Amino acid sequence: MNRRRRYPSKKSHQTGKQVNFRKKSRIPKIKPGADARLKKVFASIGVPDKKKFIPDPFQLEALSAINRSDCLVTAPTGSGKTWIAQQAIARTYERGKKSWYASPLKALSNSKYNEFSDVFGAENVGILTGDRKENADAPIIVGTTEILRNQLYDAMHYGEKLSADFVILDEAHFLGDEERGVVWEEIMIYLPPRIPLLLLSATIGNAKQISGWLSKIRSQKCAVIEETKRPVPLYPLFLHPSGTLFPLLNSPGSEGKKRIYKKVVDYLGNKRPPLLAPPRRLPPFGEILRVLKKFNLLPAIFFLKSRADCDNALDLCIENRPAASEHEIRLGERIGELTAQSPHIARHRQRWHLEHLAVGSHHSGQLPAWKLVLETLMTEGLLDAVFATSTVAAGVNFPARAVVFLNSDRFNGVEFLPLSSTEFHQMTGRAGRRGMDNIGFALAIPGKFMDIRLAARLVTSPPSNVISRIKINFSMVLNLLLSHTPDQIEDLLEKSFAAYQITKQNGKAEPCFAKATQGRGQKGLSCVAAGEAGRREGWRGFQKIAAYDNKFLWRDFLRHLDFLKEKNYVTKNNRLTDDGMWASQLRVDQPLMIGEAFRLNIFPESDPTLLAAIIASFVDDHDSDDNIEKKYFPKRLLTTFLNIKKGLGPFSKEMTSRGFEVRHLFLRPATAIYAWAAGQPWEKAVLFSEMEEGTLAMLVLRTADNLRHIRALSNVFPEAAKTAATAIELILREPVVAE
Repeated sequence: MNRRRRYPSKKSHQTGKQVNFRKKSRIPKIKPGADARLKKVFASIGVPDKKKFIPDPFQLEALSAINRSDCLVTAPTGSGKTWIAQQAIARTYERGKKSWYASPLKALSNSKYNEFSDVFGAENVGILTGDRKENADAPIIVGTTEILRNQLYDAMHYGEKLSADFVILDEAHFLGDEERGVVWEEIMIYLPPRIPLLLLSATIGNAKQISGWLSKIRSQKCAVIEETKRPVPLYPLFLHPSGTLFPLLNSPGSEGKKRIYKKVVDYLGNKRPPLLAPPRRLPPFGEILRVLKKFNLLPAIFFLKSRADCDNALDLCIENRPAASEHEIRLGERIGELTAQSPHIARHRQRWHLEHLAVGSHHSGQLPAWKLVLETLMTEGLLDAVFATSTVAAGVNFPARAVVFLNSDRFNGVEFLPLSSTEFHQMTGRAGRRGMDNIGFALAIPGKFMDIRLAARLVTSPPSNVISRIKINFSMVLNLLLSHTPDQIEDLLEKSFAAYQITKQNGKAEPCFAKATQGRGQKGLSCVAAGEAGRREGWRGFQKIAAYDNKFLWRDFLRHLDFLKEKNYVTKNNRLTDDGMWASQLRVDQPLMIGEAFRLNIFPESDPTLLAAIIASFVDDHDSDDNIEKKYFPKRLLTTFLNIKKGLGPFSKEMTSRGFEVRHLFLRPATAIYAWAAGQPWEKAVLFSEMEEGTLAMLVLRTADNLRHIRALSNVFPEAAKTAATAIELILREPVVAE
């Protein structure tokens, strides 16, 4: 659990000791001020005049293009890509045909479902996210990309047509996501050319390369519609620790280049510059908000380094009370309305900060329902600030007048790496609300983890390229063998974006990096194009391959295929065995480990509480401390867990020795889910888990996803399927899901 840091109160600043500390640490007293050059800029702040909506030229071009061909639209965040999708869906609906809208996040899918239901009528819109399956035969379907990919698997297996006449892939730059990009690439490869494809993306550097690849593998043109102009202009600022705001950049000079403003350069050149806070302390956010409020730069999103920093920042805003009492009253009323259906959310530990200080903390450690409250309040203009990790920039729509950066890097799940231009532009895309702001601001705050010069470069840097993240896994191999021979699969893999990037870009092969991961037994290689990505990400353990050919995926496919044959999931003549058939329906992260447990008959197939707990161990991907007092878990859970761990031991060691990744099974997540499934209070499950609420909620949701795949095996394991269905009902309750 993260412990709350202690920060000196304003009162303590008045002591002699603290004053001396200020002098030694070069921490000046903050007094709001602004450079003279900003007078004209700040004068432009305001709300644009209301006027009739007129589509931008790029929106009309995209609508025209999708009538003739596939289309990739790349445009800044908030520029109106959803309007294009909505109009294209309307045209498809009017012709009596069916649209499929896929997004990367369940929360985003839920938002689009509500939006489209308002536009087209709830009876005409369905949603498929795993958690929700409603109106599945509707002419307009909204869902997650994984669901669409799975439907393509089923259509290929049964020789049926996908039930769609038009497909939209939102957030298409996820094609380059290290973990989930493979799903986007699979969809693009498998989708029948008869179905028009509309891709909506943030600005990316190699849109024409992606278009060229799609045109090649789908044998039809893919038009590229690029818009680089932001709907709301962005102005970058720098906050001096004294409280004075400066422009970050000069106006373009004779060479057309923007350089760092001289007074900022002077600060950066100071060998002992003034600081905003002592080392390892957060800056005084309340005083920073006072500066922003004076110059009408609120509401703001502060991007911080960690979840703990986001939470701790709230206590430093103690003086940020809404200016008008009626605003505080309205804010309290709205919070009451939004939390009325959830007693747990209604008594959230950060509600006081939200209601009385108009500030909130938003990160993946928060419950989804609480994050939705913050997003709604921010969208409605009721909050002054949200403190968030960089993940808020992806797929969440609550723009502000200003975004504030305290660090120029972000955590990728393994290590902190410098922000890419695409990541930076996606974050600054939240600055400036279309129809609500004439201008948006990006504010850089100096500190240990803030590279001001990098931030200045990123403001004007072109977006980075998307690179292929395709990789072979057992679920993919099993599902492709449902409907393809190995030769046909080889042809499919030759259609990969990885192969195209290697052999076609600039007319020559490009080197790749190979990932020689250590510590978890994974010797398989993951293709990542060289150049910017390799240099920027700096993955440890990577080795450059001097001679790389596009048969790499094929070789890795054969490696997986050989193992499946040895384990009797596939016959010698490359057809799925009976076990292979049902294992193909386990479209989860560890299908063979779960499949082997079924083969060994070691799952608790008749006990829903135990089954939920055990499946949680297969789902959890965090290293865990299993030093738990025995009084916290029942003996039957420990016995079942140890039996499964022992039973799968030989198979796990064999997979590891062959270079396939196998996650360790930990008891702590099983203990937490057992308590939750058994009806214990949410607070006790959180205590057992030693996780943040949002992390545990995500574990519950992912466990439910895995249980759904077991529920689908009713023809083979009827008792386990029935038990899985009951287990899902036990764990999907408030506050994990809204009542």
